[in-house]
Formats: sequence, C-alpha cells, structure tokens
Amino acid sequence: MLMATIPLAACSGKQDTDQSKNKTAQVGYIVADQSSVPVAVTLNGRTVAFEKSEVRPQVSGVILRRFFTEGGLVKAGQPLFEIDPRLYRAQVNQAQANLASAKATADAAIVKANRYRPLAEMEAVAKQDYTDALAQARVAKAAIAQNAATLDTAKINLRFTTVPAPISGRIGRQLFTVGALASASQTDPLAVIQRLDPIYVDMQQSAADLTNLRRQLAAGGVDPGSTQVHLTLDGGNRYPQAGVVQFSEVTVDQTTGTVTLRARFPNPNGLLLPGMFVTASFDQATDPNAFLIPQNAVQRDFDGSAYVMLVGPDNKAMRRKVTADRTYQIYAVVTAGLKNGDKVITQGLNGLRQGAAIKPVASTAPQKIAPPRDGDSKQGAAGAPANKGG
Repeated sequence: MLMATIPLAACSGKQDTDQSKNKTAQVGYIVADQSSVPVAVTLNGRTVAFEKSEVRPQVSGVILRRFFTEGGLVKAGQPLFEIDPRLYRAQVNQAQANLASAKATADAAIVKANRYRPLAEMEAVAKQDYTDALAQARVAKAAIAQNAATLDTAKINLRFTTVPAPISGRIGRQLFTVGALASASQTDPLAVIQRLDPIYVDMQQSAADLTNLRRQLAAGGVDPGSTQVHLTLDGGNRYPQAGVVQFSEVTVDQTTGTVTLRARFPNPNGLLLPGMFVTASFDQATDPNAFLIPQNAVQRDFDGSAYVMLVGPDNKAMRRKVTADRTYQIYAVVTAGLKNGDKVITQGLNGLRQGAAIKPVASTAPQKIAPPRDGDSKQGAAGAPANKGG
C-alpha cells in the first residue's frame, strides 16, 4: 500500500505544477490619457530686502543725539540723528544779513537810476551817467538773487543736521555713536534700514535649462506655466505665503553659468530675513502632451531606460520603452512612447514577461491579484460569502 501511494502523490504534484504554468495571470490596468502636466522647477535661492537704504550724513559735525531704537521700525522722514547745528545756524544768520544788505543796496541803485532817467532825457546829465546808474541797479538785483540762493543753501544745510529715515522699514544697529564725528564724505553709513514686507527671493537657474525652456516655448512644445512660487525653509518647513516671479536677469553670471530669477513674497510677520537660504519651487511651464502614470508602472532596465507593460492584442503582455525623466506629485510623467488609449498595466507586474497571457481588469474595478486562499471556494463568484442555506 505504501508503494502504491508514492507514485500517486508524485503524479498529483506534477499535475498541480502544469496547472499553475497554464494559469492566466490577472492584471490591473489604466487607460493612458494625454493631459497637460506642469513642468515643476526647484531652485535654490536667497532672500533679499525689498528696499535697502544706508543712512548717511550730508553735512559734517559731531553727533549730538540719536532718536531711534536699534532693531525697531522707522517711518520715512522720521528723525534718526542730530548733528551739531550751531555752525550751520550761524551760516543761515550770515546769509540772511547779506541778503538784507543786498536788498538795501539794490533799493538805492534803483532810486538813483529812476532819478537819472528824466534828467538824461532833458540832457541835464550825461546819458552815460544814466546808463551806469541803470547797470548798477541791475547788478544790485542780481546780488539779491545770489544772496537769496546762499540763504537757501544755508537753510538746507541746517535741515541736514537732523538726519531723517530715507525709507520706512526696520533699522539695524547704529554704526556711529553719540559724540562721533560724522562727515559728508565718509564711506560708512550711520545705520542701515531694510524694508522686509514684501521681500524678494533671488533664485539661480542654469542658463542652459532656461535657454532650453525658451526654445521649447518658441517651438510650441510647452506652454507658459504659472508664476506662483512656493518656498521651503531650512528644516523642511513650508512657508505659508505664496510668491510671484517678477523677472529674470538678461545676463549670465560668468563664474557660475546661471541666471538670476527674482520672486516677490509677502512677509507680514517678518519670518523671512535678508540673507536666508531657501528652496523655491514653481511650475515654469506646462507640457500639454504628457501622460501621468503611477510610478510603480514604470520599470527600469539595467541601462536605466524606462519601459511599461501594456495590454497587447489577444490579451498578451507587451513591453514598450517610454521616456519618463521626471515625476509630478505621485505620478511618473511620460513624455514619449505612449498614445491615447494604451492600456498600461499597473497591478500584477511581478514576474510578468513579454507575450505572457493575461486577464486584464480595469484597476478601478474590484479585483483579486493574489491566488485564492483556503476557504475562498466557499464564496460566490462576486466575492460575497456563499449562502449556507437554512
């Protein structure tokens, strides 16, 4: 009896193996549908103040007072420093006195010229005397204008002894203290003001990539994308406010071969500070002829080339090479190798080979890719438990 059962068991095992070889694999597929896919770009950038002004003295003198708090907000026109005004006030007084003297001289010259005029007509005085008197009156009027201009200059210099804020923004530390000598020709500023809301982000992009994009835009291969930019800060935190691309430079940096793109961001809470390194991402263009395929459906050969498995004629698996150089969200972006209506296999790819018989099922439909487990035979064809009766 033992010898009889051994061949029977061997025969049964061979029959099961043959049945598993002849079994048709069930696979899930999606239908390829061409769509417009954004061409996302991620660039490194650095924050730059929207406005920056170096506070400099326009007259020379000793700094007497400071009117601001270091690191605080200042408004345009707000006094920041006071330079000793005594010398400039004296110059104003002197210019006022010179102007008064010039006016008195001019009045006398005009009266003299007016008196000589009828006498010259009656030839009671020489006409040359009248001409000289008239010329002196005109010279006196010109002296008034000159002294008035000198007075204006003196008044302006006196106003310059109070150093105002050129722009509104946040001011840094004072670089010259009270008692220091300020000079109109000095190279160092008294302080620096920066406007941080809004704020700029300067991004660096390869000139070759930008040229290629412009060539594609000109040829109609891609469409212009959105100018909305999102930032990622150090530590991977996402900046909550979106920005807008303003412009790109027209020159290439000779040392790095890059072009600078500038984006503008709102910064109401002052979270972004000048000089911070950030990562900017935005959709620089849109590819209208791309396909979005689940990433697991795109496989790679040993040489790195991409391919997908399709549902071919007579429900045979078919392999096709594609171009899939980038991703978008959770999808692989296929730009070549597919056409509308292709059935791309996304499930049941393990061990699937070219020409294998398959049973395709739409991936959106309920399906079982794994072989049936013990007890599954007691369930109905639709997967529901079979009626047990009674």
